[in-house]
Amino acid sequence: MRISPYGSLIVALVTPFDAGLEVHYARARSLAARLVSEGCDGVVVSGTTGESPTLTAEEKNRLVAEIKEELGDKARVWAGTSGYNTKESVELTRRADAAGADGILAVTPYYNKPSQEGLYRHFRAIAEETGLPIMLYNVPGRTGVNMLPETVLRLAEIRNIVAIKEASGSIDQSSQILASCPDNFYVFSGDDSLTLPILSVGGSGVVSVAAHVVARRLRDMLDFYREGELTKARDLHLRLYGLFKVLFITTNPVPVKTALELCGTPCGGFRLPLCPPHEKEKAHIARVLVDLGLSENSG
Repeated sequence: MRISPYGSLIVALVTPFDAGLEVHYARARSLAARLVSEGCDGVVVSGTTGESPTLTAEEKNRLVAEIKEELGDKARVWAGTSGYNTKESVELTRRADAAGADGILAVTPYYNKPSQEGLYRHFRAIAEETGLPIMLYNVPGRTGVNMLPETVLRLAEIRNIVAIKEASGSIDQSSQILASCPDNFYVFSGDDSLTLPILSVGGSGVVSVAAHVVARRLRDMLDFYREGELTKARDLHLRLYGLFKVLFITTNPVPVKTALELCGTPCGGFRLPLCPPHEKEKAHIARVLVDLGLSENSG
Protein backbone atom coordinates (compact mmCIF):
# COMPACT_ATOMS: atom_id res chain seq x y z
CA MET A 1 0.00 0.00 0.00
CA ARG A 2 1.41 3.35 -1.05
CA ILE A 3 0.48 6.04 1.49
CA SER A 4 -0.83 9.18 -0.21
CA PRO A 5 -1.13 12.76 1.06
CA TYR A 6 -4.75 12.65 -0.11
CA GLY A 7 -5.81 9.95 2.33
CA SER A 8 -7.14 6.52 1.45
CA LEU A 9 -10.94 6.73 1.67
CA ILE A 10 -12.64 9.19 -0.67
CA VAL A 11 -16.39 9.07 -1.19
CA ALA A 12 -17.97 9.81 -4.57
CA LEU A 13 -20.90 11.80 -3.20
CA VAL A 14 -24.45 11.42 -4.47
CA THR A 15 -26.37 14.61 -5.18
CA PRO A 16 -29.51 14.82 -3.03
CA PHE A 17 -32.63 16.22 -4.69
CA ASP A 18 -35.84 17.57 -3.21
CA ALA A 19 -39.34 16.51 -4.25
CA GLY A 20 -39.12 18.75 -7.31
CA LEU A 21 -35.71 17.30 -8.30
CA GLU A 22 -33.90 20.50 -7.39
CA VAL A 23 -30.54 20.10 -5.66
CA HIS A 24 -31.01 19.86 -1.90
CA TYR A 25 -27.88 21.69 -0.79
CA ALA A 26 -28.52 21.42 2.95
CA ARG A 27 -28.89 17.66 2.68
CA ALA A 28 -25.71 17.45 0.59
CA ARG A 29 -23.81 19.36 3.27
CA SER A 30 -25.19 17.14 6.02
CA LEU A 31 -24.37 13.93 4.16
CA ALA A 32 -20.81 15.05 3.40
CA ALA A 33 -20.25 16.06 7.03
CA ARG A 34 -21.54 12.70 8.29
CA LEU A 35 -19.33 10.72 5.93
CA VAL A 36 -16.24 12.68 6.95
CA SER A 37 -17.10 12.09 10.61
CA GLU A 38 -17.23 8.36 9.81
CA GLY A 39 -13.72 8.29 8.37
CA CYS A 40 -13.72 9.65 4.82
CA ASP A 41 -10.62 11.68 3.93
CA GLY A 42 -12.18 13.34 0.91
CA VAL A 43 -15.41 13.93 -0.96
CA VAL A 44 -15.94 14.01 -4.72
CA VAL A 45 -18.63 16.55 -5.61
CA SER A 46 -20.53 16.53 -8.92
CA GLY A 47 -18.90 13.38 -10.18
CA THR A 48 -20.81 10.80 -12.15
CA THR A 49 -22.09 9.24 -8.91
CA GLY A 50 -23.45 12.74 -8.25
CA GLU A 51 -25.37 12.61 -11.55
CA SER A 52 -23.10 15.27 -13.02
CA PRO A 53 -24.40 14.92 -16.60
CA THR A 54 -27.76 16.25 -15.38
CA LEU A 55 -26.36 19.11 -13.26
CA THR A 56 -25.93 22.64 -14.55
CA ALA A 57 -22.59 24.42 -14.23
CA GLU A 58 -24.16 26.69 -11.62
CA GLU A 59 -25.36 23.73 -9.57
CA LYS A 60 -21.93 22.11 -9.73
CA ASN A 61 -20.19 25.26 -8.58
CA ARG A 62 -22.62 25.85 -5.73
CA LEU A 63 -22.23 22.25 -4.55
CA VAL A 64 -18.46 22.70 -4.41
CA ALA A 65 -18.76 25.99 -2.53
CA GLU A 66 -21.36 24.73 -0.06
CA ILE A 67 -19.60 21.50 0.76
CA LYS A 68 -16.23 23.20 1.09
CA GLU A 69 -17.81 25.69 3.47
CA GLU A 70 -19.31 22.79 5.45
CA LEU A 71 -16.13 20.72 5.66
CA GLY A 72 -13.48 23.41 5.89
CA ASP A 73 -10.13 21.72 6.44
CA LYS A 74 -11.60 18.46 7.74
CA ALA A 75 -11.47 16.78 4.34
CA ARG A 76 -10.45 17.48 0.76
CA VAL A 77 -13.20 18.43 -1.69
CA TRP A 78 -12.62 17.07 -5.19
CA ALA A 79 -14.71 18.56 -8.00
CA GLY A 80 -15.75 16.50 -10.99
CA THR A 81 -15.20 18.78 -13.98
CA SER A 82 -14.33 16.75 -17.05
CA GLY A 83 -16.66 15.72 -19.85
CA TYR A 84 -16.54 15.09 -23.59
CA ASN A 85 -15.76 18.72 -24.47
CA THR A 86 -12.24 19.83 -23.53
CA LYS A 87 -12.98 23.56 -23.69
CA GLU A 88 -15.98 23.13 -21.40
CA SER A 89 -13.99 20.90 -19.05
CA VAL A 90 -11.29 23.56 -18.76
CA GLU A 91 -13.90 26.20 -17.93
CA LEU A 92 -15.58 23.98 -15.33
CA THR A 93 -12.16 23.38 -13.78
CA ARG A 94 -11.48 27.11 -13.54
CA ARG A 95 -14.86 27.66 -11.90
CA ALA A 96 -14.37 24.80 -9.45
CA ASP A 97 -10.99 26.26 -8.50
CA ALA A 98 -12.62 29.63 -7.86
CA ALA A 99 -15.42 27.97 -5.84
CA GLY A 100 -12.90 26.53 -3.38
CA ALA A 101 -12.23 22.98 -4.61
CA ASP A 102 -9.13 21.29 -3.20
CA GLY A 103 -8.66 19.01 -6.20
CA ILE A 104 -10.12 17.96 -9.54
CA LEU A 105 -11.46 14.56 -10.57
CA ALA A 106 -11.29 14.38 -14.36
CA VAL A 107 -13.00 11.49 -16.16
CA THR A 108 -12.02 10.33 -19.63
CA PRO A 109 -14.24 11.93 -22.30
CA TYR A 110 -17.24 9.76 -23.04
CA TYR A 111 -19.06 8.93 -26.27
CA ASN A 112 -16.60 10.56 -28.69
CA LYS A 113 -13.93 7.88 -27.93
CA PRO A 114 -10.73 9.90 -28.38
CA SER A 115 -7.43 8.25 -29.24
CA GLN A 116 -4.73 7.83 -26.60
CA GLU A 117 -3.08 11.00 -27.93
CA GLY A 118 -6.41 12.80 -27.70
CA LEU A 119 -6.78 11.69 -24.08
CA TYR A 120 -3.29 12.94 -23.30
CA ARG A 121 -3.97 16.34 -24.85
CA HIS A 122 -7.38 16.62 -23.11
CA PHE A 123 -5.96 16.11 -19.63
CA ARG A 124 -2.87 18.20 -20.32
CA ALA A 125 -5.14 21.09 -21.34
CA ILE A 126 -7.03 20.82 -18.05
CA ALA A 127 -3.82 20.60 -16.00
CA GLU A 128 -2.40 23.70 -17.65
CA GLU A 129 -5.35 25.79 -16.44
CA THR A 130 -5.19 25.03 -12.71
CA GLY A 131 -2.71 24.64 -9.93
CA LEU A 132 -4.96 22.16 -8.16
CA PRO A 133 -4.02 18.48 -7.93
CA ILE A 134 -5.79 16.39 -10.57
CA MET A 135 -6.96 12.81 -10.18
CA LEU A 136 -7.59 11.11 -13.51
CA TYR A 137 -10.60 8.80 -13.77
CA ASN A 138 -10.56 5.80 -16.07
CA VAL A 139 -13.90 3.99 -16.31
CA PRO A 140 -14.19 2.38 -19.76
CA GLY A 141 -17.44 0.62 -18.91
CA ARG A 142 -19.13 4.00 -18.69
CA THR A 143 -17.16 6.08 -21.20
CA GLY A 144 -16.44 3.64 -24.03
CA VAL A 145 -12.69 4.34 -23.99
CA ASN A 146 -9.91 2.76 -21.93
CA MET A 147 -6.98 4.99 -21.03
CA LEU A 148 -3.98 2.70 -21.33
CA PRO A 149 -1.17 2.58 -18.74
CA GLU A 150 1.25 4.12 -21.24
CA THR A 151 -0.96 7.21 -21.48
CA VAL A 152 -1.39 7.40 -17.71
CA LEU A 153 2.38 7.27 -17.27
CA ARG A 154 2.85 10.12 -19.75
CA LEU A 155 0.30 12.18 -17.84
CA ALA A 156 1.92 11.33 -14.50
CA GLU A 157 4.92 13.37 -15.63
CA ILE A 158 2.78 16.53 -15.49
CA ARG A 159 3.36 18.25 -12.16
CA ASN A 160 -0.21 18.53 -10.90
CA ILE A 161 -1.57 15.25 -12.25
CA VAL A 162 -1.11 13.28 -9.04
CA ALA A 163 -3.37 10.22 -9.06
CA ILE A 164 -5.81 8.04 -10.94
CA LYS A 165 -9.14 6.53 -10.01
CA GLU A 166 -8.72 3.26 -11.86
CA ALA A 167 -12.01 1.53 -12.68
CA SER A 168 -11.06 -0.58 -15.69
CA GLY A 169 -11.58 -3.71 -13.59
CA SER A 170 -8.07 -4.85 -14.46
CA ILE A 171 -5.52 -5.49 -11.73
CA ASP A 172 -2.97 -5.91 -14.53
CA GLN A 173 -3.63 -2.34 -15.63
CA SER A 174 -3.15 -0.98 -12.10
CA SER A 175 -0.01 -3.09 -11.74
CA GLN A 176 1.45 -1.72 -14.97
CA ILE A 177 0.90 1.84 -13.78
CA LEU A 178 2.34 1.20 -10.32
CA ALA A 179 5.37 -0.61 -11.72
CA SER A 180 6.56 2.52 -13.55
CA CYS A 181 4.88 5.64 -12.15
CA PRO A 182 6.70 8.26 -10.06
CA ASP A 183 6.72 7.82 -6.29
CA ASN A 184 4.40 10.82 -5.93
CA PHE A 185 1.68 9.39 -8.19
CA TYR A 186 -1.09 7.35 -6.56
CA VAL A 187 -3.57 4.74 -7.76
CA PHE A 188 -7.02 4.58 -6.16
CA SER A 189 -9.50 1.82 -6.86
CA GLY A 190 -12.61 2.99 -8.65
CA ASP A 191 -14.41 -0.22 -7.70
CA ASP A 192 -15.13 -1.00 -4.04
CA SER A 193 -14.82 -4.72 -4.74
CA LEU A 194 -11.26 -4.30 -6.04
CA THR A 195 -9.95 -2.06 -3.26
CA LEU A 196 -8.10 -4.79 -1.38
CA PRO A 197 -6.55 -6.34 -4.51
CA ILE A 198 -5.35 -2.92 -5.69
CA LEU A 199 -3.86 -2.19 -2.25
CA SER A 200 -1.91 -5.43 -2.56
CA VAL A 201 -0.06 -4.20 -5.66
CA GLY A 202 0.69 -0.76 -4.21
CA GLY A 203 -2.56 1.17 -4.52
CA SER A 204 -3.40 3.92 -2.07
CA GLY A 205 -7.11 3.53 -1.38
CA VAL A 206 -10.52 3.83 -2.98
CA VAL A 207 -12.89 6.41 -4.39
CA SER A 208 -15.93 4.69 -2.97
CA VAL A 209 -19.65 4.39 -3.56
CA ALA A 210 -20.22 1.92 -0.72
CA ALA A 211 -18.82 4.41 1.81
CA HIS A 212 -22.24 6.10 1.81
CA VAL A 213 -23.49 3.25 3.99
CA VAL A 214 -20.35 1.53 5.36
CA ALA A 215 -17.75 4.27 5.71
CA ARG A 216 -16.64 3.15 9.16
CA ARG A 217 -16.14 -0.45 8.03
CA LEU A 218 -14.18 0.65 4.96
CA ARG A 219 -12.07 2.90 7.19
CA ASP A 220 -11.34 -0.13 9.37
CA MET A 221 -10.50 -2.31 6.36
CA LEU A 222 -8.02 0.24 5.01
CA ASP A 223 -6.48 0.80 8.43
CA PHE A 224 -6.15 -2.94 9.05
CA TYR A 225 -4.32 -3.33 5.75
CA ARG A 226 -1.98 -0.42 6.45
CA GLU A 227 -1.18 -1.81 9.90
CA GLY A 228 -0.43 -5.30 8.55
CA GLU A 229 -3.60 -6.90 9.93
CA LEU A 230 -4.19 -8.64 6.62
CA THR A 231 -6.58 -11.33 7.85
CA LYS A 232 -8.84 -8.73 9.44
CA ALA A 233 -8.76 -6.64 6.25
CA ARG A 234 -9.60 -9.69 4.13
CA ASP A 235 -12.45 -10.73 6.41
CA LEU A 236 -14.02 -7.27 6.19
CA HIS A 237 -13.64 -7.26 2.42
CA LEU A 238 -15.40 -10.61 2.15
CA ARG A 239 -18.13 -9.53 4.57
CA LEU A 240 -18.83 -6.43 2.49
CA TYR A 241 -18.42 -8.05 -0.91
CA GLY A 242 -22.14 -8.66 -1.40
CA LEU A 243 -22.82 -4.98 -0.77
CA PHE A 244 -20.09 -3.92 -3.18
CA LYS A 245 -21.75 -5.95 -5.93
CA VAL A 246 -25.40 -5.12 -5.21
CA LEU A 247 -24.64 -1.39 -5.38
CA PHE A 248 -24.06 -1.97 -9.09
CA ILE A 249 -27.07 -4.21 -9.70
CA THR A 250 -28.30 -1.42 -11.96
CA THR A 251 -26.87 1.90 -13.08
CA ASN A 252 -24.93 3.82 -10.43
CA PRO A 253 -26.06 5.86 -8.45
CA VAL A 254 -29.55 4.32 -8.48
CA PRO A 255 -28.70 1.47 -6.04
CA VAL A 256 -26.73 3.60 -3.56
CA LYS A 257 -29.43 6.28 -3.39
CA THR A 258 -31.93 3.49 -2.82
CA ALA A 259 -29.71 2.02 -0.10
CA LEU A 260 -29.45 5.41 1.61
CA GLU A 261 -33.22 5.71 1.65
CA LEU A 262 -33.59 2.20 3.12
CA CYS A 263 -31.01 3.14 5.78
CA GLY A 264 -32.97 6.24 6.77
CA THR A 265 -31.04 8.87 4.82
CA PRO A 266 -33.29 9.77 1.88
CA CYS A 267 -31.57 11.66 -0.93
CA GLY A 268 -34.52 12.13 -3.28
CA GLY A 269 -35.13 10.75 -6.72
CA PHE A 270 -33.29 10.79 -10.01
CA ARG A 271 -33.18 13.16 -12.94
CA LEU A 272 -33.99 11.51 -16.22
CA PRO A 273 -32.69 9.53 -17.97
CA LEU A 274 -32.03 7.77 -14.64
CA CYS A 275 -35.05 6.33 -12.86
CA PRO A 276 -35.81 4.27 -9.73
CA PRO A 277 -34.93 0.57 -9.59
CA HIS A 278 -37.64 -2.00 -10.18
CA GLU A 279 -39.07 -3.80 -7.16
CA LYS A 280 -36.90 -6.94 -7.47
CA GLU A 281 -33.74 -4.81 -7.51
CA LYS A 282 -34.90 -2.80 -4.52
CA ALA A 283 -35.74 -5.99 -2.61
CA HIS A 284 -32.27 -7.39 -3.38
CA ILE A 285 -30.60 -4.22 -2.09
CA ALA A 286 -32.77 -4.35 1.03
CA ARG A 287 -31.84 -7.96 1.79
CA VAL A 288 -28.13 -7.21 1.62
CA LEU A 289 -28.54 -4.21 3.94
CA VAL A 290 -30.49 -6.29 6.46
CA ASP A 291 -27.85 -9.01 6.35
CA LEU A 292 -25.20 -6.44 7.23
CA GLY A 293 -27.30 -4.96 10.02
CA LEU A 294 -27.59 -1.65 8.19
CA SER A 295 -31.37 -1.62 7.89
CA GLU A 296 -34.38 -3.34 9.40
CA ASN A 297 -36.34 -2.75 6.22
CA SER A 298 -36.44 -5.94 4.16
CA GLY A 299 -38.22 -4.23 1.27
